[in-house]
Parts: sequence; structure tokens; C-alpha cells
Amino acid sequence: MEALGAAAGLLLALCLLAFCLYCCYVKYIHAKYDHIPGAPRASFFLGHLPIFWGMLGKQEFVHDLFLQWAEKYGPVVRLNAFHRVSIMVLSPEGVKEFLMSPQYPKDRFVYGRIYNIFGERFLGNGLVTVCNHEHWHKQRKIMDPAFSRTYLMGLMETFNEKAEELMEKLEEKADGKKEFSMLTMMNRVTMDVIAKVAFGLELNALSDDQTPFPHAVTMVLEGMTQMRIPFLQYMPGKQKLVKEVQESARLLRRVGRECLEQRREAIRSGKEDTLDILTQILKGDALEETRDDENILDNFITFFVAGHETTANQLSFTVMALAQHPEILERLQAEVDDVLGAKRDLDYEDLGKLTYLSQVLKESLRLYPPVPGTLRWIDKEHVVSGIRIPAKTTLVFSTYIMGRMEKHFKDPLTFNPDRFSKDAPKPYYCYFPFSLGPRSCIGQAFAQMEAKVVMAKLLQRFEFELVPGQSFKLLDAGTLRPLDGVMCKLKPRSVARSCQE
Repeated sequence: MEALGAAAGLLLALCLLAFCLYCCYVKYIHAKYDHIPGAPRASFFLGHLPIFWGMLGKQEFVHDLFLQWAEKYGPVVRLNAFHRVSIMVLSPEGVKEFLMSPQYPKDRFVYGRIYNIFGERFLGNGLVTVCNHEHWHKQRKIMDPAFSRTYLMGLMETFNEKAEELMEKLEEKADGKKEFSMLTMMNRVTMDVIAKVAFGLELNALSDDQTPFPHAVTMVLEGMTQMRIPFLQYMPGKQKLVKEVQESARLLRRVGRECLEQRREAIRSGKEDTLDILTQILKGDALEETRDDENILDNFITFFVAGHETTANQLSFTVMALAQHPEILERLQAEVDDVLGAKRDLDYEDLGKLTYLSQVLKESLRLYPPVPGTLRWIDKEHVVSGIRIPAKTTLVFSTYIMGRMEKHFKDPLTFNPDRFSKDAPKPYYCYFPFSLGPRSCIGQAFAQMEAKVVMAKLLQRFEFELVPGQSFKLLDAGTLRPLDGVMCKLKPRSVARSCQE
């Protein structure tokens, strides 16, 4: 009994010692970073986390708080979470220095969290998450040809085909009375597009997005949002969700593995002549004399998740903004009518003529970037805007914040596509919805071509209005999306009837 009491006393002493040492370490971290401007910490141990968690619980948008801090504390702002400190860098000079150079990797701690999802391999070491530059460069070199201008021009048929299927679904709703979520419809069409052009799959999510594969994509996206809640996977009330997300991740990889095997067999037998992303990966894989199927599956899932949701969010935000600005909508429809007339499908050459639509899409990305920013890790001490940033620190770069700062954009909260006219000053290093430098998004041109085709057809065919009573708030769910889903009502445009006959 005495021995048991002694052991308990020793354990308690060790716990107290560990606690005291942790307190000293947190105090040391505070001293190391407290010369950097930032809001007062809400807690000695938790830093700013109680503020963020409180906002998350009330579905308040934390990036607007960061914007307030940026305006108040300057271009370099400290963020505390436990014993970790991240630094927001919000100056064009800082963005240029750290994003344009390959020597600053992504933060392993942050991006490593989506390697798995509730214990199941998820994005792994795909293009978005891989932190090792050599590994990333090898993957990027393999995939670049599948995103070349020549290849993208060949996708116009699929873009038109899937956008036309969307128009048919919208036609069923276009009585001026039915209310529906534009975000839901855009998610379905962009999922169908990426499935077809990247992997040769016909998902038909527009007809039914509750079939296993589209539903699995929806569930892993929900899992990405939920996993930010600490210890969620151990909460009794969340076990059903966790299990469904895990099963969804397994399903996505299983389908991906089947695609791989079928495509490899087609290539071996000489029957494969499609240059989609999957074929390009496999040919590049053979060229490199490597066989890492798990990494290929990482990219299979990465392209589905990143390749459909971000474009769907951009399209939905664009519809929301246009419906709030009828004068811009009228000007844009006039351009679409002038370029397309009653023509049913767009040619590649038409995209270049839709210059005002390009400006509208860019302005939508400025105010509502689906990916609000990116992170980098510095191994050595740096001085940014006259402020010393210690070595081994995570840097946060936000196109959302910089896009809404008066010092970078005049009257920043006004939706004004003329900011991006050819005569307007260029917003260097303060506008990067697809990131910048070597790690910029490989699918940027793909996404904007797809967005143009879908928007041009929508503007050509329909008048749309927003259902009253929406909040128009933004939701951070890993990507930024409209909280209320952009609820709309549609009517056919009289000038568009001839192109549907």
C-alpha cells in the first residue's frame, strides 16, 4: 500500500514538473514572439484559440477578424495557438519574397493534418499537400502536359457537353418561382466535369449526387470541415459521422485503384489514346521508373476535391455578386449576346473575346476567393517590413485579406470588375487566388475555362434573382463558400430562346 502511495506521489510530482516545464516553455515562446504586433491573447495557454473557437461555434467568419487585425496591427501580425505562433505577412514585398521562391516549403504540421482524415489516408502526398520540394517538382513535371494549352483546347467539347446538361436541369427550374441552391447545382456540374476530363468517369452527379462516389466526395469535404474541432473523433455524438467519412475516403481510393488498373491495361494493350490527367500520370510514372500507386491515388483524390469544389464556389459567388449588381449583369449579358448570339456551344476562340466576363470572374475571386490563402515555413530568421521573425516559424499569406485592404484596392468592398480592365493598374503581389510562384495552382487555366463556359451559357439563357432573406455570409469549410448556398429563382431570357430550339 505504501509502495502504491509512493508511486502515485511520484506520478503526481512528475505531472507537476511537466506542467511547470510547459508553462516555462510557453512563457519562453511569448517572450520570443511578443515583439511582433498582434491582438492580446485570450488565454496564456490557448492564445487566440478561444476567440476562434467562439466564432466557429457561432458560424462567424474568422477571416474578417483577421482583416480587422491586419488594418490595426500592420503588415506583420502574430497569431498564438497553444505554444505555436504563426505570423500573417500582408505586404506585397513579403508575398513576393516567400511565395515566388521555391526555397520556402509548405508547413508540414498544417498540411500533414490532411494527409489522413480520421486515420484514413486522404490527400497524402498529392500536389497540394506534399512539402518536399523535389517530390513536388517531380509530380508537377509529370502532370504539366495534361494542363498545357493544346490539351485544354481539346476539353472544350466536354466543357460544353456538361454545361449543356446543367442548362437542361436549370430549364426545369426556370419558372420564376422554384427556389434552389445555385451552389448545389454548380457543385454537381463541376464534379461531372472533373470526373470526365481527368479520369474518364461518367458520374452523372447532375442527375443524382447521392450515388456512392459523389456522396463520398461530399462526405470527405464535410470531414475536412469537422476535423478542425479538437478531439471530434472521440466525441460520442460524432462517431457516425467519423465512420461515414472514413468509409468515404476508402471508397474514393478503391474507385481510384480500379481506374488505375483499367487504364494501365488499356495502355499496355495499345487501346488508350485519351490524354486525360490519369493517363498522363501513368505515362509519367512509367517514364520515371517508379511505381507509387498510393501517391497516384493521393492525386486522384486531390483533383476531385480541389478540382470541383473551388470552381463551384467561384461560380456561385459570381452569380451572387451579379444578382446584387444589375448594371454589371446587364453589361455582361450584352457582351455574351454580342460574342455568342444564339450559338449553342462555345469555341475556344470565344473565350478570349469574353473580356468583361474575365474581369467579372477575377473580381469575384478578389472578394470571394475559394482558397483564402496559403502557408510557408521558414527555417531561418527573416526581417519583414522592419520586423524580425524568428526561425522555424509558419507564415500565413491571405489573398482574402489583402484583396479587401484599402491600401491595395480603392473602395475594396465594392464589386467593380473594371479593376481588372487592361488599362487598370495591375495588383502585383496582393492578389493571388491561385497562389503565386512555383507552387501556384496547376489547374488555374482549366478552372477559368470551365467557369467561363458555364457562366456564358447561364448568362445567355437565363435571368436570375436571389431569394430574399439570405445572409450572404461566407463559411470557411476548408474552402470559402456561401453559407446559404446562393438561393435563386430563374426565368428564361427571351433573347435566348432561339439558341435552345
